[in-house]
Amino acid sequence: MLTPSSFGSPHVSVIRGQPAYEDAALLRGQIEAAIAAIGLPVDFIQPGEHVVIKPNWVKEHDTRTPHEEASWLAIITHPAFVREVARWAARQLRGSGRVTLCDAPQSDSSFDAIRRLHRLDDLIEECRRDFPGITFTLFDMRCEEWKVVDGVTVSKRELPSDPAGAVDVHLDEKSEFFGFPGLGKLYGASFDYATTNRQHTDPHHEYRICRTPMAADVLINLPKLKTHKKVGLTVALKNLVGTTPRTNWLPRHTEGTPAEGGDQFAESSSKRALEGFLMRSAKKILFGRHFLSWLFVPLKKLGRLVFGDTQKVVRSGNWHGNDTAWRMILDLHKCFSYFDGHAKPRTKPQRQLILVDGLIAGDGDGPMACDPKLCGVVLAGTHPVAVDCVSARLMGFDWRKTRLLAGSFTLKELPLVAFQPSDIRVSSNNPDWNVDAFEGMTHTLDFRCHFGWQGHLESTERR
Repeated sequence: MLTPSSFGSPHVSVIRGQPAYEDAALLRGQIEAAIAAIGLPVDFIQPGEHVVIKPNWVKEHDTRTPHEEASWLAIITHPAFVREVARWAARQLRGSGRVTLCDAPQSDSSFDAIRRLHRLDDLIEECRRDFPGITFTLFDMRCEEWKVVDGVTVSKRELPSDPAGAVDVHLDEKSEFFGFPGLGKLYGASFDYATTNRQHTDPHHEYRICRTPMAADVLINLPKLKTHKKVGLTVALKNLVGTTPRTNWLPRHTEGTPAEGGDQFAESSSKRALEGFLMRSAKKILFGRHFLSWLFVPLKKLGRLVFGDTQKVVRSGNWHGNDTAWRMILDLHKCFSYFDGHAKPRTKPQRQLILVDGLIAGDGDGPMACDPKLCGVVLAGTHPVAVDCVSARLMGFDWRKTRLLAGSFTLKELPLVAFQPSDIRVSSNNPDWNVDAFEGMTHTLDFRCHFGWQGHLESTERR
């Protein structure tokens, strides 16, 4: 079994430039400078290998209105960023090998729209023309796509998912859900309680992950720098959620109020308890009955009037008290770190490179309704925890106040980190960020967090 000392370095780079994507040469130079600053070995990628690139393509954008056209820049890894990384990887392969671009977007997203709006097929064809000895592929890792109306799933259709299939990893007693008091009340998505809780019932805890990213020689993680309502921020760690074909295997919150042992709501009032009871009852009735789901749409609108709008009221675990989602995310990283594409213990570590698109980042109501924040930064690293800690500091957040990052350093089973927070160092072209200890970074970018995290996540040392 591998040890966490082989999972990457605590060295992270932050290269600042212009908050724009139009100039390909400038963007390429910034990405290459970020990679050079962390000192990758010259043979990090070798000829003949398979490189898998995992962007954040969570949702298509609407080009019909200027507001939508602008807002998507804060949500999705920009196609120009993806293009330059794909071409960089192809150059490292020196004439032979494979480059695969793949993601599992949000279940109600249209991958056809994403590839059309981002001209991904043109990107693939361009790379095939310019690098003829290398095989380029692009696919959607999801097993199904949902049609959602006002938050209600009204239909589903099956998708082919990963051509290489999927791998089922049994973490069991090594899962962060082993012994969790919320077992039996876990919630994944789409009204399906049974699947989520079947996959996570002591002593069995199982995850299904697409084989292509698990089996890659090199996995390049391309997250967006933005806030997140369930775990505070979404950067490198959270981005691997998009490698799973079936979203209901992933617990996202625990049903009920805190007094009931849940983290669905932030308050333990009778109003929230009633709301939780009514929603659970409705979801059980509607699950699998899409013809009834249409009838629930107007009822949900009525419920919003009675119980408050989601933009103002904490529900669905969208707050700093969520004790569920971070466990799932760290479990996924245990799977990638310790198991291979056949669910067998790894005999050598998978090489991972993280490149964060923070040129136009997202703050406020993340991850899906962020406001664009012009930052002009690219981060690079080989360890997701180190990259996320530096990202949190850069955003003006206290990493200790996120269960996701604080928990990364205290795992007892299948640990992910061999270094201490004080070992994380930063290389930057900005003198204020070029420090031996990342907590010494000054002049942070002062992101606004999701309202469920306000007053909790912000660092007291924000500048």
